[in-house]
Amino acid sequence: MTSLSLQGKANILMVIVTMFWGLSYTFMVMGLEVLEAYNVVALRCLIAFIIAGLIFLPKMLRVNKKTIFYASIQGAILFIVFALSLFGLKTTSAGNAGFILSLTVVLVPIFTSFLEKRLPSRAVSFAIVATMIGITVLTFKESLSFQTGDILVAIAAVCYSVYLILNSTFTKDVESISYGVYQLGVAGVLGAIFTLVYETPQLPATSVGWAAVLGLAIICTAFCFIAQAVVQQYTSPTHTGLIFSLEPIFAAIFALVFLGEGLTTQLLIGGAFILVGNFVAQMEQFATAKKVAPIESQSSI
Repeated sequence: MTSLSLQGKANILMVIVTMFWGLSYTFMVMGLEVLEAYNVVALRCLIAFIIAGLIFLPKMLRVNKKTIFYASIQGAILFIVFALSLFGLKTTSAGNAGFILSLTVVLVPIFTSFLEKRLPSRAVSFAIVATMIGITVLTFKESLSFQTGDILVAIAAVCYSVYLILNSTFTKDVESISYGVYQLGVAGVLGAIFTLVYETPQLPATSVGWAAVLGLAIICTAFCFIAQAVVQQYTSPTHTGLIFSLEPIFAAIFALVFLGEGLTTQLLIGGAFILVGNFVAQMEQFATAKKVAPIESQSSI
């Protein structure tokens, strides 16, 4: 199997993960109607941990200390990202939160370039500029101010960018499945602790509440984080972040369909900038992979 096919499949699976991430904003808004924020994080992550842990029990039992250590770091960051996103959704819309969190598209390549002491490629630089313009258009308000929710989600974007970069490094040294599952357990335990301290623990009292919690746990957490941990071994953190630029598009679509949020001119224009930036960056990646593949095949003859 060539590097092109491996990376291509990894990117396709990452797009599916991104679609479910977009759906998670709708589930979070639904969950907040019946539960407090930390309670949602606890149920989301603990249910996901139990389900995924049972499915991959043999791998979970063979875990080593390095895997637990890395998973603990990532689990703590995930808890922060989930909690900030939920508190942010109390004062901003699901569509808006999705677009602000897509700041990862800008932050990941910037952080990565800084760490590697190099400038981003022209295609990635174009994607950064296009995405920044798109996010500015989408979050622009006549008062030139941000709501508290916008700020909280922006901080979550910074934390998630760090998570993505660390994930790309950690997955090279550990078994990816158990690593992905244990970090959910860590996030769930932290959520439970904060629920006990600051909230009243409870289960959803309605079918809508259960649908939101189970959707978050099974689809948007168990599947997404395990899949992400696996595919990041075959693609770069910069391009992972760029694929995630599609997340706010999915978030806005699901919010429109299920929450009744409006389709505005800002959404259309800002979303178009983000899509164009993503497309240009991906075309560069595919062009590079196609050039490398023939060279590798010739060298193996």
